[in-house]
Amino acid sequence: MTTEQQPQPIGEITEVTEVTEVTEVTEGAQPVPPVPPVPPVKKDRRVLRAVLRWTAAVVVFAAAGAGTAYGITRMERTDVPGLATEPDGRWEYPAIVKPPLPSGSPAPFDQANAANSHYADLRELLLPAPAGAKADKALDGEDGWLAKKDFLAVYEDKDDRGVIDQLLTDQGLRHVAARGWTTADGTHTRIYLMQFETARVVDSLQENNFTGYDAPQYALKGASEVHLDEAFPEKAEVENVRHYAYGEAKPYGAEHVREAYLVSGDVLGLVVQSRKGEAAAVPFQQTVVLQSQLLG
Repeated sequence: MTTEQQPQPIGEITEVTEVTEVTEVTEGAQPVPPVPPVPPVKKDRRVLRAVLRWTAAVVVFAAAGAGTAYGITRMERTDVPGLATEPDGRWEYPAIVKPPLPSGSPAPFDQANAANSHYADLRELLLPAPAGAKADKALDGEDGWLAKKDFLAVYEDKDDRGVIDQLLTDQGLRHVAARGWTTADGTHTRIYLMQFETARVVDSLQENNFTGYDAPQYALKGASEVHLDEAFPEKAEVENVRHYAYGEAKPYGAEHVREAYLVSGDVLGLVVQSRKGEAAAVPFQQTVVLQSQLLG
């Protein structure tokens, strides 16, 4: 039986100290009548709680920067341009924790991991749904693994589906894990993670088969014409994960579609968001970044 590495504690709250004000006495000044002592002021517990919360937050983020690759990770408001003010349209995701690695297994980008393999359970690397979202049960698959034919259904053209099917078979596709949900505003999100033997296989698939400079090579359902999403912020790049984001050109079809391919070691990911009218940019950027952090 193997044991699993558990996430490490983040940090502790530092002590809060008081500062006492000192007044100056001028020599030769006339004596003044004694002033009755001021009764002690009761400390505002709300202020103390606020100080402690902010102190804890600083310690947590400082520790997270120096922590292990499989610690706690979440995207903060200032990590991506456009998420810096309230309200910004981002979704409320739960705290996101990377799954523990099997005992003795390296992280995907450790020097000892030449194939850049993800040894954590691929199903546990899927981004959880945000608060209030309705799960897409059609993506649950069998025991959490999605059948290849169900993944292929995301593509519009029947001939393309046949080509991709053969391509994935030839390149040794191991698993497909997927998750989807619909939020209250009608935005439908689907995330697919495909795992192969090595990072070299995934790099070849991305470069030669799936992505292009201005548009992906295979059209998704409802999005026959998409182009590079030039508004996707460069600051949103996650270390060890490459993203290729695209958006449907106007006039939109029945739904506006946004999509992004993710490349991370032996995993090729696809994030799709669609919504009648227009799919908002901020939740799409947020979802891509958070999913990238889980893979990276």
